[in-house]
Amino acid sequence: MKKVMIIALRDFRAFFTTPVAYILSAGFLGIMGFFFFYLLDVYNIQNLQYSQMQMGGKVTLSQLIQGLFQTITFIFLLVVTPVITMRLFAEEKKMHTIELLMTAPITLTQLVLGKFLSAMLFVFSLLGMTLIYPIILLSVGSPDLGLIFTCYIGNILMVASFVSIGVMFSALTDNQIIAFFLTFVTCFLLWLIGVAAVSVSATVGDILKYVSVLEQYQSSFLIGTLNLTAVIYYLSLTTFFLFVTQRVLDSYRWR
Repeated sequence: MKKVMIIALRDFRAFFTTPVAYILSAGFLGIMGFFFFYLLDVYNIQNLQYSQMQMGGKVTLSQLIQGLFQTITFIFLLVVTPVITMRLFAEEKKMHTIELLMTAPITLTQLVLGKFLSAMLFVFSLLGMTLIYPIILLSVGSPDLGLIFTCYIGNILMVASFVSIGVMFSALTDNQIIAFFLTFVTCFLLWLIGVAAVSVSATVGDILKYVSVLEQYQSSFLIGTLNLTAVIYYLSLTTFFLFVTQRVLDSYRWR
């Protein structure tokens, strides 16, 4: 575990040696800040309209929280995950430092886990910055803390599966742009595959819904529950792609 942490911290610090980490963090916080205050404004306006028209229904803070966390996952899918993973192995190959890692006194499992954990540390740092939004909601109302907790857990598990996909594609190529594109396309397909469930048979539709990362998130974490099936799904997806990454590196080492 010590060697894994050494690799993870080395790569995590390397993120901040270039402007990419700062630009990515600033862009993420800027977009999230805009959407949060937009959703908060919509929440206030709609509730005011309901009150003036004496309508029974109201927009709840839970709906605002759900919209906020859906935005977070979508930003991670579109930009954050492909950017932070594309360089992990691709840059090592391009700079010919991968040979040093291959001959270092570490196992391939430790190497893969270290690279994966370095990206997850950056993910945790970004998610940590979003804690300001639940704090703001607590100051103006009584949000469902259980829902916030499950949404964070779901985000971490979903993004971990995205990161494992990015790590694998970074190990497959020495071109960061190709790694970015392949990661984005694969994650996006896993995100959208549940949409096709409505146009196929019930049996196939259930399979597509199970494979869809979005469906698993919406049917469990986004409604405030910790579904064991969804947890196992994300952990299995992450483990599978990390295992494939290890096999890819093993093949590269023998070549």
